[in-house]
Amino acid sequence: MMKSNKWLQLSHKAALIAALVLPATAGAAAANQPVAVLAKEAASASAEAEYGSFLLQQYGISLDKAVTRGQFSQALAKVVAATQSITEKEASAKAYVPEAQAQATKIAAWEAISAAVKAADLSELAYTYSEDKVAASLKVAASLKAAGISYQKGGALSLQAAQEVAVALDTGLVSASTLAAIKADGDTTGELAVQLLGKVVEFHGDYKNYLGSVQEADIYGKLAQAWSESSIIKAGELQQIIDTGLKQNLITGYNLKDAAFDPHFDPERTITYGHSDIAHAIQLIGLLKSEGIDAKVQFEPKTSAFIYLKEWGEPTESDDYQVVQIENGNFIAYAKEYDLSFEFASKEEKERFQPLVLKYAKRNQEDVTGLLKASWWQPLYHSRTELADYPIITNNVIKEGRYIVQSFSLNEESPKVVAGLKKLSDKLNVETYKFWVDQPFYNYLHGESK
Repeated sequence: MMKSNKWLQLSHKAALIAALVLPATAGAAAANQPVAVLAKEAASASAEAEYGSFLLQQYGISLDKAVTRGQFSQALAKVVAATQSITEKEASAKAYVPEAQAQATKIAAWEAISAAVKAADLSELAYTYSEDKVAASLKVAASLKAAGISYQKGGALSLQAAQEVAVALDTGLVSASTLAAIKADGDTTGELAVQLLGKVVEFHGDYKNYLGSVQEADIYGKLAQAWSESSIIKAGELQQIIDTGLKQNLITGYNLKDAAFDPHFDPERTITYGHSDIAHAIQLIGLLKSEGIDAKVQFEPKTSAFIYLKEWGEPTESDDYQVVQIENGNFIAYAKEYDLSFEFASKEEKERFQPLVLKYAKRNQEDVTGLLKASWWQPLYHSRTELADYPIITNNVIKEGRYIVQSFSLNEESPKVVAGLKKLSDKLNVETYKFWVDQPFYNYLHGESK
């Protein structure tokens, strides 16, 4: 993109009118769109709402309808810092948005797109576009035409800026409909900014992470494949330290997870369900589908570690269940398990989950039909936000790199757990948060067997 002072002094309106030709009757044209186009636009609007919600929850980013240069620059720095694991100061130093004296002024659409292209690591691809390809290539021309935009050779918009706009359209970093809806002055709207920021997150793999949805026909195969590809998680020195806590009875057990599988779902609409039998998971999804419930589904590999008492008999090991004998003759058992995170379409759909589990996935007697395979006496599912009839407990969490150690406890037991874990090593940083769990598991924490 051209960065000379002369260029920056041009008004946004003059620059874009000279180089980007926008249809004067975009609103009227939309009224005559076929059903398929309108459906696509509705889906796009839904996606923008998802991006906006995600940016607010994950990064605290909320943008005005009319976005200023300073707002967009700061928001992009937050996103880049998070996706690249650097500080916001380091992200700002990358200068994706060229500095201007008036940070409160509006930012041109092409400038925001240019910054997003660089932040999404698409620059090299953009600069392979020849002037002929930008102007005449069927692929690029089709994208530009769909947006109601055409590049004029020698116009006020530099070739570099045109290349960045073209690659943003071709890769989906910006949608044609969003760009076409921008007014002739070319100022970046909140809709465009949210879309660009969300896409930057997505291109770096930090957006919502999931296998598919309940209603998709191939979700069962995807789930079975994810299970077969997972294995017992081992976390080296961190795990050795936590195992010491098990030996000392500081905790009765813990879960080990890999942060790379975090779904980044909306907590208001999410429930996480834990189990160890993949057939149970497949049947649970089938149950939800049969009840007309849809939700995004993420498979999160998990290893459950606990004390196996010697009086239970000689343990049988397998690839999915391993034990290590400890000094007192007992064992530490490591079992391959999983969490399924469900992001429902609404809070109301989320509330429908528990009645189905209690009716079809909770064992109340030894021999019973009408339950999902391998249903537990105390099923385990939880929410990060409040739900009626869900008691509150505490998660005691240790994070190191991509590993996450979790040990659930009653709220009143948490300070003792945290203090004990911290004594194991001065390297451990123990965090806690309260969350809502099903009543049967809460009863289990109280020592009840059913």
